[in-house]
Order: sequence, then C-alpha cells, then structure tokens
Amino acid sequence: MSKLSKQDIEKKLLRFPDWDYSNDAIHAEFEFENFKDCFSAMSRIAFECEAINHHPNWTNVYNVLTISLSTHDVGGVTNKDFKLAEAIETIVEPEE
Repeated sequence: MSKLSKQDIEKKLLRFPDWDYSNDAIHAEFEFENFKDCFSAMSRIAFECEAINHHPNWTNVYNVLTISLSTHDVGGVTNKDFKLAEAIETIVEPEE
C-alpha cells in the first residue's frame, strides 16, 4: 500500500464532493436529522471499518459527524481511505 500523491488525491476527490484534503488526510462532515440518526450511521460505518480493518478519526456532536481518513502506516492518504470513504458515502447518503 502506497501513499497517494496530492494530484492523485485531488483527482479521486472529484468523485467525493463532500470531502476535502488537508493535513495528509481526507475530511468530511455530515449532518443528520437528530442524534439517533447520526449514531445509527456511525454504527453502520463501524461495521464497515471492521470488515476492511481500517478505522477513521471521527467526532460526533449531537447530529454532526466529522470524519478524517488517513493511513497511519504510510503517513498519508491511500486507496484504502477512498474505499472507506466510498462505503461511508453509501451509508450516509441513501439512494433517492
């Protein structure tokens, strides 16, 4: 697993409009209707994290979930972070 270049990260972020890149990580913030919905999404995300053995830095304040993803072993963003970001997007953005 190798660290992605800034150019590769910016190109991949075109598919993830809710995410941005800074401080060697990709970041997103999601707002839900209430705490219950936020915590429910966090629980579903946690199962996905365990399945791929990759875990976010995240915080939750009432109905807002803030997530940062990076691969600590390489000191930056890898394809593994984008795989988890894609799973998170599927969980927090239900299909219409």
